[in-house]
Amino acid sequence: MTATILIVEDEKNLREGLEEALQAPDLRVITAGNGFQAEEIIRNRSIDLVISDLKMPGMSGLELLRKVHSFAPATLFIVMTAYGTVDTAVEAMKEGAYDYLTKPINLDQLELLIGRALKGRALEMENRYLKEQLEKKYGLEHMVGRSRAMEKVFELIRQVSNTNATVLITGESGTGKEVVARAIHQQSFRKNQPFIPIHCAALTPSLLESELFGHEKGSFTGAVARKKGKFEAADGGTVFLDEINEIPLEMQVKLLRFLELKELERVGGTESIPVDVRLLAASNANLEKLVRQGRLREDLYFRLNVLRLQLPPLRERPEDIPILVHEFINEFSRENRKEITSITPAALRALQKYPWPGNVRELKNCLEAMVVLAKNPVLGLEDLPPGIEVAQTEPLPEPSELNLKKREKEAIAAALRRTSGNKRRAAELLGISRRTLYRKLEEYGLMPRGDE
Repeated sequence: MTATILIVEDEKNLREGLEEALQAPDLRVITAGNGFQAEEIIRNRSIDLVISDLKMPGMSGLELLRKVHSFAPATLFIVMTAYGTVDTAVEAMKEGAYDYLTKPINLDQLELLIGRALKGRALEMENRYLKEQLEKKYGLEHMVGRSRAMEKVFELIRQVSNTNATVLITGESGTGKEVVARAIHQQSFRKNQPFIPIHCAALTPSLLESELFGHEKGSFTGAVARKKGKFEAADGGTVFLDEINEIPLEMQVKLLRFLELKELERVGGTESIPVDVRLLAASNANLEKLVRQGRLREDLYFRLNVLRLQLPPLRERPEDIPILVHEFINEFSRENRKEITSITPAALRALQKYPWPGNVRELKNCLEAMVVLAKNPVLGLEDLPPGIEVAQTEPLPEPSELNLKKREKEAIAAALRRTSGNKRRAAELLGISRRTLYRKLEEYGLMPRGDE
């Protein structure tokens, strides 16, 4: 591939000498006698590398550098300077110049510098291209998958991201609802503004109101100063309400009012404050059932359910497990300074056969433990946690035996076994609050006698 170099030098002999010296089959060399000519050339054609003198009449090399990086940031810049102006060259590097050379120019040194700069640029462009292709093939940043189910999710994310519409993200615990919310935000025109996640089940009703809407000084015991709420802090950005089904009924009215009017009142205040935020919400519960039971306002449900994005459970897309496994192996190898290179086919098959009640979150936790505890660079059957080893030999239940309640009960029981009965850790593994876990334990008769 031929690279284009622009030499900017007001001294004709040096300019023409460099042009002749740098001629090569893979280089196209053009010249400009001053900064203004150079700017016009760069605005009208693609230039890979600029080699510019710093001290020139009319427009200095430093001024040209600043202009070029404002409209062609990918263009590399090498500056040439006399010995007495090295400080200016250092300033140019702070402004984004790749490197500098002092006059008289050593051609061998210049050729080495050009080769290194162009090689680095080619590598950066290749990495960017591969990242774009990988995203097109397997998903969005921080999300991977090649199954048809995930392709539909990626397509829907791209469709809804650059809008202001409220999106309701549903799916089982551990399927990656917050990851999807972050992807929507990062794909939107609000990406440079705040993204604020709020886990509704983690807060009491009084704390939740203050957290969302803020409060005035003295509005309640402990309110020693005015505090902005999350909605106000996220002005211009996105708020993600996770476990939206855990919001108490009295708070649902205030949330509905905010969604309709796009304004709020702090707790203890009377001033209406306009706020521009986009709301994303998520739940692993059956919201339609909660509406019928009177635990979720119907008008709020319809206001949230403008656009619905349903995430498939991991057991329904086993073809995504290999790419997720390799992604997690790379991630945790870097984080833990381990040289884990791959996984054996037998171990990978075992992971694909396991039903993953905790979905992607459980798979991620499993791979982290495997990487940390691994003694060899290739993960094998011996590195699998005990629960996965059992799953290799036990046949999966027939579809006719499955129903959602049974799977949920089995998932809770499996989480309790894996955590030796620790309910806090079991709730974290399942991706639900402890309050929800206790309710499910009572519902399915799994509550130990001493805990009743």
